Amino acid sequence: MYRSHTCGELRKTHIGTKVILSGWVQKVRDKGFVVWIDLRDRYGITQLVFDEQRTTATLLSEGRKLGREFVIQIHGEVIERTSKNPQLSTGDIEILVSELKVLNQSLLPPFTIEDETDGGTDLRMKYRYLDIRRNPVKNNLIFRSKVAMEVRKYLSDEGFIEVETPYLIKSTPEGARDFVVPSRMNQGQFYALPQSPQTFKQLLMIGGLDKYFQIVKCFRDEDLRADRQPEFTQIDCEMAFVEQEDVLNAFEGLTRHLLKEIRGIEVEKFPRMTYDEAMRIYGNDKPDIRFDMRFGELNAVARHKDFQVFNSAELVVGIAVPGGATLTRKEIDGLTNWLRRPQIGAKGMVYVRCNEDGSFKSSVDKFYDQEDLKKWAEATQAKAGDLICILSGETMSTRAQLSALRMEMAERLGLRNPEEFAPLWVIDFPLLEKDEETGDYHAMHHPFTSPKPGQLALLDTDPDAVRANAYDLVLNGNEIGGGSIRIHDKKVQASMFRHLGFTEEEARAQFGFLMDAFQYGAPPHGGIAFGLDRLVAILGGQETIRDFIAFPKNNSGRDVMIDAPAPIDEAQLEELNLRLVDNEE
Repeated sequence: MYRSHTCGELRKTHIGTKVILSGWVQKVRDKGFVVWIDLRDRYGITQLVFDEQRTTATLLSEGRKLGREFVIQIHGEVIERTSKNPQLSTGDIEILVSELKVLNQSLLPPFTIEDETDGGTDLRMKYRYLDIRRNPVKNNLIFRSKVAMEVRKYLSDEGFIEVETPYLIKSTPEGARDFVVPSRMNQGQFYALPQSPQTFKQLLMIGGLDKYFQIVKCFRDEDLRADRQPEFTQIDCEMAFVEQEDVLNAFEGLTRHLLKEIRGIEVEKFPRMTYDEAMRIYGNDKPDIRFDMRFGELNAVARHKDFQVFNSAELVVGIAVPGGATLTRKEIDGLTNWLRRPQIGAKGMVYVRCNEDGSFKSSVDKFYDQEDLKKWAEATQAKAGDLICILSGETMSTRAQLSALRMEMAERLGLRNPEEFAPLWVIDFPLLEKDEETGDYHAMHHPFTSPKPGQLALLDTDPDAVRANAYDLVLNGNEIGGGSIRIHDKKVQASMFRHLGFTEEEARAQFGFLMDAFQYGAPPHGGIAFGLDRLVAILGGQETIRDFIAFPKNNSGRDVMIDAPAPIDEAQLEELNLRLVDNEE
């Protein structure tokens, strides 16, 4: 037996007990006549003691030779600690060691295994197995496990059946590039790793398993933005014989359950907002509603004077920053420069201070009088002491720029409280989005999403007006889940493929198996997929998903620990009937 107890469970009630502990050496403190060692495992830290009076000289000498991260086993007796440590759960006791065995030695770690480490991100990624020994990472992974267990418990209790779907599938156009896998047995042909189990879960509904879920790995070979991973985990769910309201109610239930069981928070309201409302009021389709700063459109009250910047703009829009009137001119100039960065792309910013006496002072006083500025304050719901920030230009880009400013100001003002949770359903997305360069339409979600009831005929006459029977669940400004009611009729699905530019032959080659299945009694069905990585991070009070993944990739999609991706040798390439292309050819 390597251990009778863990390093986190011994208390004063165990004094006098003979114990066996195993773990890693956290620290060695040698005072000459006495040596203290902090022994660590997943459960905590226990102090060991070797001293001249109660320990043999040989054992004391062996204790002095121990180094950081040595793996050891000790036998000893629990005794009361003279100098207690209230910071440790085991701080009232220590172990008087009677026997020591070194199970494995360790090199000196490249960074300290402490909560506040001296290791940078790249170094800790390279030695991730050491990083996992640190409490912040270890606790995040334990937290993730707890969330996953609660998801399984809730969905199982609600009658959902967990079904595994294949990882080696056929490449399909779902928006991002597939990772492809060459087949040795079928040379010249390739599998793809799934971007989602979408078609398989629809087939499970046709198969009669009317409530399915799976916690599943998905893969997208896309250009990585901040905090994205090429492989990620979904809570994938599907239900048969449901309408949108059924799905929303079911997964409000799951979200409430997680917030209550994981965070001890009761959330009753899940407000709903259309995509068009979200874009008009917040400038994006995943707004953070923990704070206000709603957009106020100013076209009607700002384009009647000789200020050509506003007169020539498609949209003039502003927000009221609470308490922002106290910002200095230098701070406002810094904010304007922040907006002009290439990542944001604004050309400039107009501002208005709302003074405590009810007057206004703006950067465009030359063109607008107090009555004009009062109307701007009314449109943005600005109060005395606020700062109105106004952008103008093309509608979509201006909204995106102001949305970025809104989030930045909320961050600076401390309005994004990680202990507060504000869920929101965003519904009625456009079914299709148009490529401005080619004029072609693409599915905003995926090609299996159903149009809203009664809007199918608009596909032929006004495709831009068609709304999808789709929904996203937003939590604290992050999309944590998205889904839709699916098409379950072969004719409707064929029409959708046609509007997306598929020829009949292309649709048959890509999705013939699904179209065939629709002919055998496909029920109405719909579902949702939660991003587990993002959900866990937000429930954990953070937004960086990498901290909650055991072995994440870096921002370039590389695993720097195992050095992947990596070349494969010529023999493997030949066996797969592949060859590397010489760039000089």
